[in-house]
Amino acid sequence: MNLKKSPFFYLLFFSFLFIQNSFSQSRPLIAEDHELQRKWVDSIYNQMTLNEKVGQLFIVDIYSNGSSEEKEKVRELISEEKVGGVIFSKGGPVRQARLTNEFQELSKTPLLVSMDAEWGLAMRLDSTYAFPWNMTLGAIQNPQLIEEVGVQVARHSKRLGVHMNFAPVVDINTNPENPIIGNRSYGEEKENVAEKAAAFVRGMERENVLSSAKHFPGHGDTQQDSHKTLPTIDFSRNRIYREELYPYMALMDEGLSSVMVAHLNVPSLEERSNFPSSLSHEIVTGILKEQLEFNGLVITDALNMRGVADFDEPGEIDLAAFQAGNDILLMSEDVSKAKQKILKAYNEGLITEERLRHSVRKILFAKYKAGLHNYQPVDTTNIHKDLNGLKSELLSHRLYEEAMTVIKNDRSLIPIRDLEKTKIAYVHFGEASGDSFYEQLSRYTRVDSVSAENLNVLLDELDSYNLVVVGYHQSNDSPWSGYKMNAKQQAWLYEIARKNRVILNIFTRPYALLDLKTTGNFEAIQVAYQNSELAQQKAAQVIFGAIEAKGKLPVSAGREFPVGTGYRTRDLKRLAYGLPESVGMDSRKLKKIDSLVQTVIDEKMAPGVQVLVARKGKVIYENNSGYHTYEKERPVKASDVYDLASLTKILATLPLIMELVEKNEIDLDTNLGEMFPAFRGTDKADITLLQMLSHYARFKSWIPFYAITKDPETGRTDKRYVRDKEFPGYNTKIAEGMYVRNDIRDSIVKVIRKSELNRKREYQYSDLPYYLLKAYLEDIYGTSLDYLTQDHFYQSLGANNTTYLPLNKFPKEKIIPTENDKLWRKQLLHGYVHDEGAAILGGIGGQAGLFANANDVAKIMQMYLNGGEYGGIKFLDQETIDKFNTCYYCEDEVRRGVGFDKPQLKEAGPTCGCVSMTSFGHSGFTGTLTWADPHEEIVYVFLSNRIHPSSEDKKLIREGIRTKIQEIIYEAIER
Repeated sequence: MNLKKSPFFYLLFFSFLFIQNSFSQSRPLIAEDHELQRKWVDSIYNQMTLNEKVGQLFIVDIYSNGSSEEKEKVRELISEEKVGGVIFSKGGPVRQARLTNEFQELSKTPLLVSMDAEWGLAMRLDSTYAFPWNMTLGAIQNPQLIEEVGVQVARHSKRLGVHMNFAPVVDINTNPENPIIGNRSYGEEKENVAEKAAAFVRGMERENVLSSAKHFPGHGDTQQDSHKTLPTIDFSRNRIYREELYPYMALMDEGLSSVMVAHLNVPSLEERSNFPSSLSHEIVTGILKEQLEFNGLVITDALNMRGVADFDEPGEIDLAAFQAGNDILLMSEDVSKAKQKILKAYNEGLITEERLRHSVRKILFAKYKAGLHNYQPVDTTNIHKDLNGLKSELLSHRLYEEAMTVIKNDRSLIPIRDLEKTKIAYVHFGEASGDSFYEQLSRYTRVDSVSAENLNVLLDELDSYNLVVVGYHQSNDSPWSGYKMNAKQQAWLYEIARKNRVILNIFTRPYALLDLKTTGNFEAIQVAYQNSELAQQKAAQVIFGAIEAKGKLPVSAGREFPVGTGYRTRDLKRLAYGLPESVGMDSRKLKKIDSLVQTVIDEKMAPGVQVLVARKGKVIYENNSGYHTYEKERPVKASDVYDLASLTKILATLPLIMELVEKNEIDLDTNLGEMFPAFRGTDKADITLLQMLSHYARFKSWIPFYAITKDPETGRTDKRYVRDKEFPGYNTKIAEGMYVRNDIRDSIVKVIRKSELNRKREYQYSDLPYYLLKAYLEDIYGTSLDYLTQDHFYQSLGANNTTYLPLNKFPKEKIIPTENDKLWRKQLLHGYVHDEGAAILGGIGGQAGLFANANDVAKIMQMYLNGGEYGGIKFLDQETIDKFNTCYYCEDEVRRGVGFDKPQLKEAGPTCGCVSMTSFGHSGFTGTLTWADPHEEIVYVFLSNRIHPSSEDKKLIREGIRTKIQEIIYEAIER
């Protein structure tokens, strides 16, 4: 005999592998205080009547949302039949908790409460947390995370009074057509299934919740559902020992509490034709209990499933299952009849006292291990909150991040680089929503959603794009939801891929790819496994390089994509999005910002605000509240853009100047005489770039350049300077129906050159240097500041919501209005810059004029924190940023860096006083602020239109709202 072809070879081999932890393996139901446990079991068992002992063998099912008749039936089974436990199915947590308490009060012996909670209580209950399905977890390469899932599921179970979770599924899903396992399996490789299942078991058992591996001896390679019929497993005995039984033997080494036996026809293990495995003494006792030496609980799968229920009459099935070696009879069709059959067999000597004692005592040992010797009723206070805690959400974020799997990536298309050269369309396929995916994609750059009823029309629409992101979205309601592509979807995908560069994203099980005859024309394919909001968000973040793809296929998706396929992608240092706790922040403390924001709205400090906080490259707080105006007609959205006012200085002008310094075209000692020949010989010729940008150059604070346009006697606009229509020489539009003379704009540098300097050199905040720097930049480049910022920074950053002249780019309803200007322009400024000097310059100023949303501002500030890098592009060197982020005149009580504002040197200043001295940022007159802290890796953005309807309203400033929010941010750092 060839020993290696014998099932006993595998049995001996695995016994050797898993023998080290023999105590937990051979006695998985033994508690740490095993002597006290034994005494408790003995005391309970010795007091039981025969009727009570037999009753312990049964676990009956109940729906907490079921009818009153169904609940009354269970009460009777507990009171009269003395059943040993209940299994809860559909319903809600509060209803289940109340029923649990009621049932436990009725029962003389504490009930073993169980559930199917494979991916959490949400498998059965509403208002509870759903973790990713096993197929998703199977893609993860870090088993520690799956152990943590086991811990969290166990804690939720205990909180609800559940002692046994019929999980994990350890079926090896080698058949894509399997109708009942599929997503419930960790995959098609036994090693992966064993590793992930063992981790899950460790987590649950660590929390003293009983685990249960199912469906023995293996339900993974069937095309039938045992709920409806008796499936056949037509493999050899050797194959079953080598593959299907592998995970069970691995789990026994982890203290596995129980095994659930499936209803399967396995000819190689049971000679009788079409004989359910759950009733087979050879399979249950011969293989599981004797050969594998499993001493935990052995439980039948539900006895009302057609795979076994059609085999014989109720009662007879239960008796056969018990005689086969099962300890617990799950969901009997008729408990009373079944008990009668078992009692009759006992009285006739067909069932011995020793056999009954064996199972009943195991059940009692399990109850003690689960804590039922010290039973406490379920407290329903805060139960919804406890079952949907932050730890679960935090873990799910991590799980989905680690599961994302890129299985094709020609020319490293993922992550997308060169945003300035890439025009992206999103095309939705499938029966479920892809809104979260599209919204997340749109955070990184402009992405257009393109759809059409006709394929040719769609292809024509896509002609103007050079990258198409396709999302195939199927229902996430259950792991059994449909996943296959229909013929029309396949045909459309082929054509789109034939004519376009395509990234295909699969938001369902990987088997969806089996429908495609070829994937040759797809440049990249990502599998996200599920269509949950988190899966969609993380998939988008992988595409843009905010996070890396790390997963590997747990199943094969055709010859081209065998099991284990998965390419690790690069992190391009773009902003990711997640939870505060993932970066060491306390979300509960950050919630205090909500109250301050609401105060701003309620007290009319501003009609609306955007607040964003990022740490360690991840956005972890966003609040978009209020309305565009006090008329409350249009709520503030994350994509709406605000007038940034003086934030323009550090987000537009300064990076361009830094770029020139880096290129050695100028330096901090370059003076105005060198930059502007007209300044030579003036009192300003020797003023250096360093002095100007440190606000230490003796410049006046500002000059009212617009004043020339007003009649000094009437205060009205002078028609010599302002026209209501565009006219030759009057092309500078400053508001609706207002055009100023071009030569006013052209004379600004001359006015500054002739202006008086302050007598004393001291700190004096001034806008004037930024007028000069705008003129300088536009002169040396020969183009507008608007074009320069887009070309050098914003397009490559994906800052597509950042612009001068927003009405040229966005619909008016996307732009937040500012002041109702009653002094000069006599209208509500909506889409036009508030700053009068920037308005004179046509809306493009070095000191003001920029519009953006908080998300885009954060990108630019994060670029600074990244040492000048973002999206895989090196915009600036760290050395350059450090040079500008330095206070050169602190000894002269000038707190400013070079362009950047810095923390106060004394008590008063622009920050909360709690930031590091390496931090930097700027504030704006319209009610804006942004601040970055390299030490704590924090980016903070606050945008508002506090000057609506009047700039005289300074409540936001008086209350110090912006710095109070900053203080909350720093209080939320977990020390």
